[in-house]
Order: sequence, then C-alpha cells, then structure tokens
Amino acid sequence: MASNDNQKPERVSSGNLGALTAIWPFLKKYTGLMGFALIALILTAAISLILPLAVRRVVDEFGVQNTGLLDQYFGSALIVVALLAVGTGFRYYLVSRLGERVVSDIRNVVFKNTIGMSPSFFEKILTGEVLSRITTDTTLILTVIGSSISVALRNVLLFFGGFLMMLLTSNKLTALAFLIVPVVIIPIIFLGRRLRALSQENQDHIASSSGNASEAFLGVQTVQAFTNENLAIDSFSNLTEKSYTVALRRVSIRALMTVIVIFLIFAGIIGVLWVGARDVQSQTMSAGELVQFLIYAIMVGGSVAALSEIWGELQRAAGAMERLAELLNTRDNIRDPEQPKMLNNINGKIELKDVNFSYPSRPDGAALKGISLVIDPGETIAIVGPSGAGKSTIFQLLLRFYDPLSGEIMIDDVSLRDLNRGDFRKGIALVSQDPIIFATTILENIKFGRPDASDEDIKVAARSASASDFIEELPLGYSTYVGERGMMLSGGQKQRIAIARAILRNAPILLLDEATSALDSENEVVVQAAVEELSRKKTTLVIAHRLSTVQSADRIIVIDDGKLIAEGTHKSLIAQDGLYAKLAHLQFSA
Repeated sequence: MASNDNQKPERVSSGNLGALTAIWPFLKKYTGLMGFALIALILTAAISLILPLAVRRVVDEFGVQNTGLLDQYFGSALIVVALLAVGTGFRYYLVSRLGERVVSDIRNVVFKNTIGMSPSFFEKILTGEVLSRITTDTTLILTVIGSSISVALRNVLLFFGGFLMMLLTSNKLTALAFLIVPVVIIPIIFLGRRLRALSQENQDHIASSSGNASEAFLGVQTVQAFTNENLAIDSFSNLTEKSYTVALRRVSIRALMTVIVIFLIFAGIIGVLWVGARDVQSQTMSAGELVQFLIYAIMVGGSVAALSEIWGELQRAAGAMERLAELLNTRDNIRDPEQPKMLNNINGKIELKDVNFSYPSRPDGAALKGISLVIDPGETIAIVGPSGAGKSTIFQLLLRFYDPLSGEIMIDDVSLRDLNRGDFRKGIALVSQDPIIFATTILENIKFGRPDASDEDIKVAARSASASDFIEELPLGYSTYVGERGMMLSGGQKQRIAIARAILRNAPILLLDEATSALDSENEVVVQAAVEELSRKKTTLVIAHRLSTVQSADRIIVIDDGKLIAEGTHKSLIAQDGLYAKLAHLQFSA
C-alpha cells in the first residue's frame, strides 16, 4: 500500500549555526579554490599584523636625525601596503567566485529536487514560497560564502595574531584589555540567538508574501474582473507589514548589539590607553611601544566588533539554509524503484485492478472505489460521468502523479510501481482541459512535446491540430511570443497548440481531458477528425462532457462517485437507460 504522508517540508532546527553545515557538500567540490582563497587570506592578515611594527620603529626613531632611515621605513611601509592591496583584491575575487558558484549549485539542486515532486507536495506549499526560497534565501547564502565567512576568518586571524603581538608588546596592558572580553561576549551570544529566530521568521513572511503575490498575478484577470484589486492589495500589504515588523525588531536588536559591543570595546581601549600613557610618562615603556600596542588593540577590538556584526549575518543565513535544507531533504512519496523494469516498446495495454484512491489533502473522501478496467492496445475508451466523479483522477494515476491506496495499475502487464516514471511517461501524450502554455513562442510551446523535432515536424503537427491557420496569420507566425500562461491566446487557440504538442509527441498512449471543450463547432469538427486519425493506432482515453465527441469510441466507461457503473458502446448504453442515457437525453434534447 502506498504512503500518502503529508509532504510539506518539515523544519528541523539544528540549533545555533549548525544549519550552515549543510553548505559543506556544495563547498567541498571546490577545495582548490578554497585553498587559494585561504592562502590569500592568511597572507593579507599577516601583512596587516606587520604594519604596526613599522609604525613603532618610525615613532621611536622620529627624533633621530637620520633621514635615510626614515625614508627606508616609509618605503618599506609602502611596499607592505601594496602587497596588502593586491592580496585583498585577490582574496575578494576568489571568495566571490566561490560564493557565486556554490549558490548556483544550490539553486540548481533545489530546483531539480522540487520540479520532480508529485502534485501532493504542491498541495501543501505555494509555488511562490518555493521560488522565494530559491531566490531570496540563496542570496543570503551568497552573502555568507562570498563575504561573511572570509571576513570572519580574517578577523579571527587578526584577533589571535593581534592578541599575541599585544602580549609581546606589554603583558600588563594586555591583561587589562582582556578583562572586558567576557562582558562583550555575553550580549553577542544572548542577542545572537534572538537575531537568528527573528531572521528566520522574517524570511518566512517574505516567502508568504511572494506566494501571495504569485497567486494574485497568475489570477490577475479574475482579480480585476471581480474588482478585488483592493482585497489583493490589502492581503499582500498585511504580509509585507508583518515582514517589516519582524525585520524592524531584528534590526533594532542588531543595532543594540552593535552599540553595546562597540562601546564596551573602545571604552576598554581608552582605559588601557590611559594606563599606557602614564607608563610612557614614567618611562617604563616607549612611545613607539604604546602606539604599537594601541594599533594592535584597535585591531583586536575592531575584529571583535566585526565578528559581532558577522554573527548576526551568520544567524540570518542559518535560518535561510534551514529553509533551503527543507526542500533539499524532502523526499517524494512517489519514488522510482531501485531496480526498475524496462519497457523497450510500449504497446499500449492498460489495466486497472481494483483501484482505490483518496487524495492526500482529502483522505476521508474516496476519489476512486474499486475500479477495474482492461484497455487493449489501440483501443479508444471514452470516460464520462458527472463532475467530481473521478474521471481526471484516473489520468492522474496513469501518469503516476499519485499511487493507489490499494490495487494496481499496469502498462503492458507491468506495474507502474516497477517502472521509472520518466521511462513510461515518454510513451504518454496528454492534452488537459486547461492546457499549460509557457511564456515563450508558439513554436517552442509545440516543440515541448518532442524537443528534438524539426520545424517542419512542428508545422505538420500544427496543421493536423487545425492550428496553422491562426498561427500563420500572426505577425511573427510561429515565432510569436504568447505571454505568461499563453495570455495572448484565446482558450481555443491554447487548446489547439496543446493538441499539436500531443500530436508531435506521437506517443503510443494518448490521454485527452476535454481536449476540444474550448473550440467552436467548426474547429471542433476539424480537430476531432485529426484526433480520431491520430488515435487509430494508439491507445486513447478520452474524458468528455460533450457526448457528441465520444459516440465513435470503441467503448464508453461511465463513472459516478468514484465507481465504474457501466460500460459499452453509445447505443448499448442508451438502451440500458442508466446514467449515460440520462446525460445523453439532456444534451441531445437541448
């Protein structure tokens, strides 16, 4: 029995910055790039630590009347600064390149994992939220890899290197300076945890607003037709205001943390400088030593302040990585077998054996109840019945978007569960009631049925679908851009393009879900003739409410309330005087 567990991604918090470890599998592929970046980082940190030594010598020797020595010191300092500039630029290039590469990989993997999910996954999450995670959250990860981690490592090196040099310069002043460290660390840890929670909440609200906007834009004509623009605006504004409120709290806490850390650090430096100045007066240390110690102390204090800033960025990125990890770690309920069977040539025999099914979002309502059906290769079967009877559900199961709760669905006597979905779906062509038209040209939309098709093959398919006439009348013909979801086309034009796509696919199994419902009577006759010609050598399942389009089917299957209640030809079903006869009487009498 197949599982239909709720597939919405579940957030598993790893605590603190643990979520960022999920980046490592993407980083480790570029160890060479990381190694060069680390070398550049260490060199620039070392050069930064050398500069105060030169400053000390200059200060202590300033009163000496030796111009050549001073020139030598300043010349050496200029060379050191040049090396620092080159090294910093090289480091920036390497880490930025690494960040862009890794984030591109993350986006690709998240999209790859998500695009293959069965429809039950998208019943639980808005597509706009998925897109927000792929775009907004990965941008935060880019900031971390391309900047924050590099800056953090540099400041860690400056902290320890500066601390060591402070010790070598003056043990007493170093001990006094580091009395302030515990006082600085406490607010960083305490406020950092709150920052992480608020950052994650802020990203959730941003994702919700993206999902809301995506839904509104996709249904913009309905929104405008019912004059509900203000309702859509209010809904979106409420979500963005929630995001703003949380962001304001996050910014306030981060600002407070910055104030506390900077004040404590530099207050400590001022106190140490006061003690050092008294030591210079008493001649227990030189002015150059004091200046050297002060520079190192500023380095160490600045590195701690920078690390507190970066801590906030890392907390925010950790929340983003958790949200991305949800998509990366989500596993589809519908899975391919580890050792799939192969169907080299699909003949088109279809069999449903006592199939029972309920949608995951509606587990208490059975969509199909004990359906058993055998369809021979090349047979045309029409499926009719009232709305909600379960007709389209059969198509969903045949494409293995879902698995039956019990029973079996087979193609050529092999269970769908034993086949790779990508393999058997290549043998199926679908025309849905609401065809999906992509935001590209007409030619590319038809070509979607068979990407390796030639332009001539595409035009032949368009002619067979009675689509060539209206396409060739357009200013750019087959190169005409049709807009998002084909909004520049009429319903009938979209359906004819979808039919042309199915004809081009030339698959042994053809699924037609109200394929001619949006056509006028004249075009319906033409397209219906093309569909009948196409289906002669194929196993064809047709869902239709207009019974005039299915009278020539080899068999008609009547579905009601998820059950197969009758089957036969048009004439035999009329003679039975059941549900089909009633539907036929209503339509033909009208």
